[in-house]
Amino acid sequence: MVGHVYNVLFLCNANSARSIMGEAILNRLGAGRFKAYSAGANPKGTVNPYALQLLESLNYDTSFARSKGWDELSGPNAPEMDFVFTLCDSTANESCPIWPGHPMTALWAVPDPSKATGNDAEQHFAFADAYRMMSNRIGLFTNLPIHSLDQMALQQHLEEIGRDEVRATS
Repeated sequence: MVGHVYNVLFLCNANSARSIMGEAILNRLGAGRFKAYSAGANPKGTVNPYALQLLESLNYDTSFARSKGWDELSGPNAPEMDFVFTLCDSTANESCPIWPGHPMTALWAVPDPSKATGNDAEQHFAFADAYRMMSNRIGLFTNLPIHSLDQMALQQHLEEIGRDEVRATS
């Protein structure tokens, strides 16, 4: 018997790289337990080609990937989110919609790889580093005993994951 599937939203400003990577990673790591979505406060309208190249090189299906606004996931017909993770400091300061179901939220700030400068290799490295950080955090998240933690303990774990992606949570 399959238990509750948790809906998780990754928010970023442009919804073109970090949040798209978060959606892909969680849908792979949490298959059957989690359903990931992504959106942006000010969507760019296109997915960053470096993000797509990285995901495809790691054998992710990127057909889901499109840059969209958070209004698509905050309306009355939107799926009810259980968790909302904000990936950039600037979006954390935005006036967010009221999410149906009042999900648990946390700031998991990740440096924006699309702001990387330098040659092609340096830009690829910035995306790989953001992916690593996201993958570590999502791995910690998917291993939490969510159903056995009370709200306060779960919130504390979510915040700890955002502060330190390599330390294992207890």
